Amino acid sequence: MFDNLSERLQEIIRKTGANATLTEENMSDALREIRRALLGADVSLNVVKSFISSIKDKAEGENVIKSTNPSQTLIKIVNDELTKLLGEKQSPLKLDTNPSIIMMLGLQGSGKTTSAAKLALKLKKEGKSPLLVALDVYRPAAILQLKTLAEENKIDFFALNNEKDVVKIAKSSLDFAKEHNNTVLIFDTAGRLQIDSDMMAELMLINHSFSINEKLLVVDSMIGQAALEVAVNFDEQLGIDGVILTKLDGDTKGGCALSIVHSTNKPIKLIGMGEKIEPLEDFHPDRMANRILGMGDIVSLVEKAQKNIDLKEAKELENKMLKAEFSFEDFLKIQKQIKALGSFGGILSMLPLGISKNDTEKISHEGEKQFKKIEVFIQSMTPEERKNPNILNASRKKRIAKGAGMDINELNAFIVQFETMRKMMKGLGGLKNSFKGKKGKMPFNMPPKFPF
Repeated sequence: MFDNLSERLQEIIRKTGANATLTEENMSDALREIRRALLGADVSLNVVKSFISSIKDKAEGENVIKSTNPSQTLIKIVNDELTKLLGEKQSPLKLDTNPSIIMMLGLQGSGKTTSAAKLALKLKKEGKSPLLVALDVYRPAAILQLKTLAEENKIDFFALNNEKDVVKIAKSSLDFAKEHNNTVLIFDTAGRLQIDSDMMAELMLINHSFSINEKLLVVDSMIGQAALEVAVNFDEQLGIDGVILTKLDGDTKGGCALSIVHSTNKPIKLIGMGEKIEPLEDFHPDRMANRILGMGDIVSLVEKAQKNIDLKEAKELENKMLKAEFSFEDFLKIQKQIKALGSFGGILSMLPLGISKNDTEKISHEGEKQFKKIEVFIQSMTPEERKNPNILNASRKKRIAKGAGMDINELNAFIVQFETMRKMMKGLGGLKNSFKGKKGKMPFNMPPKFPF
């Protein structure tokens, strides 16, 4: 997300930092370029004016031009203001009753039903017992879609066939939840192609009939400034508690996120990536600001690893690597662990590499391509060959390359790299053991628990 804005801001910062000194003139140039970048990212004009004004006031207040490291000071100010614009701090869901109720709001096509399922999956992974409730009784196949998503992800589901009274359905779902010990109900309400009085009247009726813990507006981040109008309208009439931004991995300018928080004073609570049913992610303003400015997001990457990587298996793989006992089969396990963190591009975006978007895309593309090749090579081996790399002779290699439909030279290059890595890791393992029992720290950092 924010790819275009991120690239523009990073370019402005690099250009400003290249100056021998920071003067009032080139700082003014930087602010003008930042203004253009924000407008180009679909941030509303009022928000842009407020943002630039805040940066200018802070820069003058901290006397950026006379500071020892003016460009770094300017970066810090921009980062702080971006964080503030995105909501300043993470806003968790307030599910303090049993059962709690979450009301999903949004226009048709915003990804509301899919987001309801993704939210249920997130809550399930956190130890809660969610119940998906179908309250969209108008859209064709809406109930079937929600039911299918619930079944695929083993989440409880409730609907009343042929019933059009949404309040009656919701009340019945509460009784069902109490009987089946569901701790959170997720109301998937009806949307429309545009905001209309009938839709709002129904939503207000549901809102007044129940104690809603969270009213979450689902916004398609790709619709640009139209998202701001939707958010303001929903908030004025229903008083939303927060926003879920969807399709953040698409070709989005991202400016609506900055505009919504500023204009509604309501936080972005969760974000969704892609169409696959993966849990929604908590939105952290400070981490997102870091990513926009090319400073990475190591904390989120570590959290993702903790949630998706089998630590026991990772430890076993580490021990095998340090003893040079890991096989091609183990290599496949390593690839599987890395894939659990997401795409190469997603992982790279969380690392403070300081490289351009084009370079990131090239590295990501090449990495994905190499991983696929290695996977095909290994899958062309027999189980015995996967477990014991030492038995690969010329005839076996020829057969594997033919089975993979690739050149024998590529296979040989991979095997050489594999053996080189095994020897290197064995050397590190021996060095690690030589320090056991000795006082003081290692003279260098050992490889991470999960090598990638």
